Amino acid sequence: MDVLDYMLHKECFPDVITYTILIEATCKESGVAEAMKLLDEMRTRGCKPDVVTYNVLINGICKEGRLEEAIKFLNDMGSNGCQPNVITHNIILRSLCSTGRWMDAEKLLADMVEKGCGPSVVTFNILINFLCRKGLLGRAINILEKMPDYGCTPNSLSHNPLLHGFCKEKKMERAIEYLDIMVSRGCYPDIVTYNTLLTALCKNGKVDVAVDVLRELGNKGCSPVLITYNTVIDGLAKIGDTKQAIELLDEMLARGLHPDVITYSSLVAGLSREGKVDEAINFFSEMEDRGIKPNAITYNSLILGLCKAHKTASAIDVLAYMVSRVCIPTEATYNILIEGLAHEALHENLEGNTSDR
Repeated sequence: MDVLDYMLHKECFPDVITYTILIEATCKESGVAEAMKLLDEMRTRGCKPDVVTYNVLINGICKEGRLEEAIKFLNDMGSNGCQPNVITHNIILRSLCSTGRWMDAEKLLADMVEKGCGPSVVTFNILINFLCRKGLLGRAINILEKMPDYGCTPNSLSHNPLLHGFCKEKKMERAIEYLDIMVSRGCYPDIVTYNTLLTALCKNGKVDVAVDVLRELGNKGCSPVLITYNTVIDGLAKIGDTKQAIELLDEMLARGLHPDVITYSSLVAGLSREGKVDEAINFFSEMEDRGIKPNAITYNSLILGLCKAHKTASAIDVLAYMVSRVCIPTEATYNILIEGLAHEALHENLEGNTSDR
């Protein structure tokens, strides 16, 4: 407001762009009520607000949670000599969705079309994303299928929520099928899409399919990133296929990708579960040689592996090393050691009783 006073004092009268910038700043700093005073002032000075001015105000009203007031503002724009555009409708649409009013959102879409305001890809994506989050995949597909009728070509942001929805509902075959549909329509999935699919496949025990999808990424013009490899490496380690997990580690290194604590923690945990404690120790040492600091999960996995191998003395040494490296042991750390010591004592007692006979 100081800027505006200075301009008026110098008889430098602001135009609609200046007023709109000031109104947006006022919405953020002082709230919509103060911004409305500026709107009244600009009208008094004969400066007519444009659609951008109204969009800024409607956005501010929505952010304050006054959705009904924002909708009234939208409906009154025409009588104020300014027609709302697609951005105006998108602002209201997003707020309707965020408050769970998806039926009103669909009605707004129909209304804007009836008034001759063509929806954009963003308009449809807002609706699709919300419907998928609510598990209304059928409705989301219907919305997506209508997009070409309005001259809108679905993009990866249109398809990704549907793919994520299928994965969330554990409909993995449908998700893979939908991936092929995307490609057939000329919409090539990005690495985010593939990472979503790979995570779901591994969580649902379809790690072999995840490996196949990973192998095909290069042919589809999509380069895997660290999280892509970590997902599949962890999946393989959890089903006891550390051999193939290690092969993927070598592959990612050959691609110039640098493993992190998640990569190595997955391998150490997998090898420990398989009873390959010496290999687990080797990878633990390798990660430290690479300057990667093990976390509590890494240490716990190694301690568990040593306890299972009846090497509790070594497990205690790892605990001491863990503390010396300023990694705070967790409740799980002590539980693993206590159980390990108890099992080892029981094992020794059984062996002692056997030898006495």
